[in-house]
Amino acid sequence: MPNIEIAVVPVAGLGTRLLPATKSQPKEMLPVGRKPVVQYVIEELTRVGVKQVLFITGPGKTSIENHFDLNGELIQTLRETGKEDLLAELAFERKPVQYFFTRQRQLLGLGHAVLCAESFVGDRPFAVALGDSIIGLNAESDIGQRMAQVFFAQGADAVVAFERVPQDEVHHYGIAKPKNGGDIFEIADVIEKPSAAEAPSNLAIAARYVFAPKIFDALRRTKPGKGGEIQLTDAIRLVLREGGKVIGMSLRAGERRYDIGNFDAYFRAFVEFALADEKYGAAFREYLQTLMR
Repeated sequence: MPNIEIAVVPVAGLGTRLLPATKSQPKEMLPVGRKPVVQYVIEELTRVGVKQVLFITGPGKTSIENHFDLNGELIQTLRETGKEDLLAELAFERKPVQYFFTRQRQLLGLGHAVLCAESFVGDRPFAVALGDSIIGLNAESDIGQRMAQVFFAQGADAVVAFERVPQDEVHHYGIAKPKNGGDIFEIADVIEKPSAAEAPSNLAIAARYVFAPKIFDALRRTKPGKGGEIQLTDAIRLVLREGGKVIGMSLRAGERRYDIGNFDAYFRAFVEFALADEKYGAAFREYLQTLMR
């Protein structure tokens, strides 16, 4: 079974709901436990065979480029100062993956960000992984690999990951209308941010996609929606309306999405990852218990 070897990671958003923390650094670089958010995303992708990653960046995102650069000076300093045990923390720098960066020169929505990848992707199938969302505790998920298997086995035009959310939260997400039940299902429609009354299910898009390159043609023909933005969900709807095959895949129980989009979600994710830390988790749990007395 072939693999998806190319991934697009949009990281151009301003992160306004996380101000002032994001005034001078990208939200994707905020630490969750001991790693920045986007490092978990890249580790998830490389673990399932992705060889090339294209970041769709914007102003103020150069720290992401710096983070994934090889830093020979830092490595040399660690060796010269007897801190070689810390070199293991930089193992992600040596992953067999190529990084590429392009600017989304106008912030016109997620669909527009994906469209910026067209010349890079060409005629290859590709994954999209949002740079501010971690799938599973410590990103120990093979969701990308499972999606790729379904994509090729079913000859799909797209495979989209979904998670179940409370009914009163459906208005925050793109919501699926499945044709059938089960954890893998064909999609009849997908609706961007419906009201609770309009939502056909509580299956919300969970920040991971696999696409055939025909999505680019659909994106070019997608009219701007709310806020003048080109919505990726609307392009998927266009593929469906023109007879395309889009498959949904539900996250497993242990693959909860950690969406680092606001302070409530960020605080919860940080604490959960810190408690799970092999080295510091037990002591941190004890400390939290003292605060709760």
